[in-house]
Amino acid sequence: MTHLLQLLKNIVKSAHRTHALEFLPLTKSIQEYRLKFLQDDLKSAINVALLAFPQGMAYALIAGLPIHYGIIGSAIASISCVFFAKSNLITFGPTNATAVMLFTTFASLGLPGEEKLPYISILVFLTGIFIVIGSYFRTADLIKYVSRSVITGYITAAALFIILNQIPNILQLDLTSIHKDSFFTLVGGIFQNIPFTHFPTLVISLATVLLYALLNFKFRKLPNIAIVLIAISALTFFIDGKQFEILFLPPIDQSFLSFSLPQVSFASIKLLTSTAIAIALLCILEGISIGKSLAIKKGVRLNNDQAMYSIGMTNIACSLFAGMPASGSLTRSSLNYESGSKTVFSNLFSGIIILIGIFAVGSLTQYIPVCALSVLVVIVGLSLLNRHAIRIVTQTTGSDAVVFLATLVSGLYISLDSAIYFGVGVSILLFLKKVAKPELKEYSFNQEGDLLESENSNRNIPEVSIVHVEGELFFGAADLFQEQMRRIYEDPQLKIVILKMRNAYNMDASSVMALEELVRHMNKLGRYLIVSEVKKDLLNILIKSGVAQYIEHRNIFHYDTSNPTLSTARALKRAKEHLGEVEPNVSIYAESKNK
Repeated sequence: MTHLLQLLKNIVKSAHRTHALEFLPLTKSIQEYRLKFLQDDLKSAINVALLAFPQGMAYALIAGLPIHYGIIGSAIASISCVFFAKSNLITFGPTNATAVMLFTTFASLGLPGEEKLPYISILVFLTGIFIVIGSYFRTADLIKYVSRSVITGYITAAALFIILNQIPNILQLDLTSIHKDSFFTLVGGIFQNIPFTHFPTLVISLATVLLYALLNFKFRKLPNIAIVLIAISALTFFIDGKQFEILFLPPIDQSFLSFSLPQVSFASIKLLTSTAIAIALLCILEGISIGKSLAIKKGVRLNNDQAMYSIGMTNIACSLFAGMPASGSLTRSSLNYESGSKTVFSNLFSGIIILIGIFAVGSLTQYIPVCALSVLVVIVGLSLLNRHAIRIVTQTTGSDAVVFLATLVSGLYISLDSAIYFGVGVSILLFLKKVAKPELKEYSFNQEGDLLESENSNRNIPEVSIVHVEGELFFGAADLFQEQMRRIYEDPQLKIVILKMRNAYNMDASSVMALEELVRHMNKLGRYLIVSEVKKDLLNILIKSGVAQYIEHRNIFHYDTSNPTLSTARALKRAKEHLGEVEPNVSIYAESKNK
């Protein structure tokens, strides 16, 4: 633990010195604050707090944690972010996605009930540490390389988990004997126990659905979740719900709000590192994407690395007060923006209001039926099923559909953190497969001296073949490039191949080795390789790797921006010189499209 804190301290100091990050932007925020901002910030804070309090309870319920973890996490995240965030675009707190990841993680680790509680603060602390380290190395921009198909697949899987996990509470089913680490085992357990549905609980659940639907239809801008919970709680109190054996939430014990350092050990790090990295990735994706979308609306630019840093430090703060992982909340961030928030202090005020709520009405949570809160959780889960996004990723390209389904199915069968890794892996593999297809086109000079692609698809056994290479030449394309070239140079009547490399990109060690083997094999067969339209970066690679020696510098012709065809014309002249006085019959090679 001491070593981790020292590492964090060194990173923060170094980042502050190099001006990569602002360690404590609160000072500047205070200096720039004006009294005229106070009214709008307070109004936004009240609106967000009214939403965050019941949401915090709901997210704790999703994660299978005592409800105070969610509420305290909401309060501490809102208060602490003001110290590290420069922008008010992101409103911090627990989210449904991280909540369901917590649930599936601890279910897969076989840590039910209170056995997982000692690990929560450690997990949140590690998550924060990883995010802060990432912000120091300016990795925020790397998030853009995570496919939207992966995100959509993950969120869909998380939403289905959220919905399914609340059904036992809505029907008051006893599933303690059922393993809940898999979506499908949980489905089976629910169906087996449906005959044992508790009817009074079902009635209260239906009343909650009806009331929320009516309020949301007529009064969308009101804090309907809080209103519904208050109304249903009053109803069950009036009818004395306990005599009907309806289950209620426990009261919030204010003693849980205490400072303590996470008891980090090597064993806990080993156990939780993979999950912490996955949650960190998810927090960054959520937070930055939300911040960017609101920044576009506002017409400002979001500092991604500073946003990432604030998310990390907020999670570290939450770990010190028994809070859940924190990220940018879409609903709370949007509400904060729409309510007219002017500065980051609206988050501070919101957190303070939530803390006041813990002490003022914390004991009243004992009157909230568990089934009512679960219904509202299901409503949140349903809102995550973005049919528009699902339609786009499943109908745009086959690759996107495969990535989406791979992430979704793996999220339902295995843990959600593994689903993220799996989805990213599949998307990378499909991308590499897509780009690892260099295209060979055959060119010739017309009577006017212009280099044009041949319209004749039939190869007429030329002595010289001018081959245009187009596409990526990284490791994934090396073998295919070699195979395509082999089909050309193995013609017994072919003597010289001119490679046009103007549109060949990203040549790496694998493709350099493939080119070297190509030259050696051609030499053995009595073939001659000339390279034209070689740009500066490619020339440096050929020289540094030593391949230029095999090709010979006199057979390498530089690309001339003023006359793009001049380089290949010189290469053709060099080919004629190599053939002596024999005037070569130059034609165009093209692979059959039917292959």
